[in-house]
Amino acid sequence: MNVVMMGPPGAGKGTQAGLLAERFGLVHLAPGDLLRQAVKEDTALGRRAKEYMDAGRLVPDDLIIELIGSRLREAVAHRAPGVVLDGFPRTLRQAEALTGLLEKAGGLDAVLNLCLPEDEAVARLTGRRVCRKCGANYHLVYKPPDSPDTCDRCGGPLYQRSDDTEATARARLEVYRRETEPLVTYYAEKGLLRDVDGRGSVGEVTERLASALGLDG
Repeated sequence: MNVVMMGPPGAGKGTQAGLLAERFGLVHLAPGDLLRQAVKEDTALGRRAKEYMDAGRLVPDDLIIELIGSRLREAVAHRAPGVVLDGFPRTLRQAEALTGLLEKAGGLDAVLNLCLPEDEAVARLTGRRVCRKCGANYHLVYKPPDSPDTCDRCGGPLYQRSDDTEATARARLEVYRRETEPLVTYYAEKGLLRDVDGRGSVGEVTERLASALGLDG
């Protein structure tokens, strides 16, 4: 089963994609993680991407598509039962490319669209805290650390990312509406879109997603 996870910033796409991958044996593919891994491993693609990242520029679609295609081929070679894509596609061009990339992997089975009201998305984004030492994520409301300023895992200091302010959060949501929501129409017309309520606890949302895939039994 091959699945795309969609939703606005703050909807919990990464968390839910990881949980679905673990629960159903799927390969979790997230472009940001894959890019960082490629850079760390100093691959040819990683070196090309690093030039853009070091300059503070967006990595071009062609490189992202090439990276996803490479990992999809690996998943097929290892006979993985499927993949869950988180953060890809973001544009119609990427969506069209994904159709071709998945031809030998059984095609796309579903697009899960996590729906979340804007005010709740903003509340989630602005309450996030990250450990400077190990990168662990917390939330002041939904997943608070034992100590407000200290990581439970490693004892490192927690901080609020500069892109987690309310003004930045609302700007990110606007970008999402402008650039990514057209994919909702695109996948709805293909009969692949499944809207899922993103409100509630992590466990509750996971169960809704599993149900939407017909895997709740």
